[in-house]
Amino acid sequence: MNVKTNRFNLLLLCAIMLSASACNSSNNSKEADSTTKTNTVTLNPKDFEKTIDGKAAQLFTLENKSGTKALITNYGGRLVSLFVQDKDGNLVDVVAGFDNITGFQESKEPYYGATIGRVANRIAKGKFNLDGNAYTVFTNDGPNALHGGKKGFQDVVWDAKQVNGQTLELQYLSKDMEEGFPGNLTVKVIYELQDDNGLKISYHATTDKNTVVNLTNHAFFNLNGEASGSILGHTVQIKADQYTPVDKTLIPTGKIEDVAGTPLDFNKAETIGARIEDKHEQMVFGAGYDHNYVLRAHGADDVVATVAGDKSGIVMEISTAEPGLQFYSGNFMKSLNTMKGGHKDDYRTAFAMETQHFPDAPNQPSFPSITLKPGETYQTVSTYKFSTKK
Repeated sequence: MNVKTNRFNLLLLCAIMLSASACNSSNNSKEADSTTKTNTVTLNPKDFEKTIDGKAAQLFTLENKSGTKALITNYGGRLVSLFVQDKDGNLVDVVAGFDNITGFQESKEPYYGATIGRVANRIAKGKFNLDGNAYTVFTNDGPNALHGGKKGFQDVVWDAKQVNGQTLELQYLSKDMEEGFPGNLTVKVIYELQDDNGLKISYHATTDKNTVVNLTNHAFFNLNGEASGSILGHTVQIKADQYTPVDKTLIPTGKIEDVAGTPLDFNKAETIGARIEDKHEQMVFGAGYDHNYVLRAHGADDVVATVAGDKSGIVMEISTAEPGLQFYSGNFMKSLNTMKGGHKDDYRTAFAMETQHFPDAPNQPSFPSITLKPGETYQTVSTYKFSTKK
């Protein structure tokens, strides 16, 4: 009787232990799978704490109810990371950048994630006239000035105020004749991570003297996740029937031409890579896509462009009050920088969609004006909203 009982108890104990082991194995497997599938790099806020030009730079985190996160540094008003869910529910960082402040300072590509100003895009030969006065901006892109000159808004520390867990307010005073631009310009940029997974960026500026202003954000996106490889399989749709053609130095000719019949037509969704090697003159000049699209008439809340990651199922919808959108396909990425997680910024592994007024607007009287006068307020908003498709 005792022998049978002991034998039964022993068998029962073994069964329980085997069951527990199986459960633990199952749980460990799920945790490992989750870790493998989640394309995230943990950022240490201390790596973003640095005094630059006498001002304190640091890292701020915005998070909404669904777990979407935006990490922003006030050095350059930069979007450092943006974590959104892919089609399988895994968090994916869709913004290229660095895991410390020094990386941004020393980058061979200075615009990663940055707020761009005073004037986004190019000014021909770094020269323009305003009110009969001639102004000169440092030429940092061949013969032209790009994104505000030698030390644009990407290289300054902004005053930061975290309004709440989903809103960050940045402010900067660009003094009269900074980088050659007239007027003391007070700029405010507000990042708001909305509950519908939209990252809303609001821009405000006032001046005490007639000046020119064209602000944008220069996030580099890969919707399959940073370090996931080429962006050529992404699909793009842009609601624009026209664009501003450029010369070989990427300065607009002043003409506005139709996209129909050219590789620049994205009225119907098409992959980035489908026509990027086309021998059309504009594609040769840009070494791919680096062009300003003339958006059809729209309101600030209307979607003007949609991009979808071919592997992740992540969809990004862009709405803006701006008349133009610069689509850049990472043509000048040269693997010169070590990014988050230790990978290189290889050729065409990220793209940019810069909402803006048109390039070289101060020298192109037929383009929408970017002149700002005392008593006026420069005010515009752009939103990047994320969702998924299976």
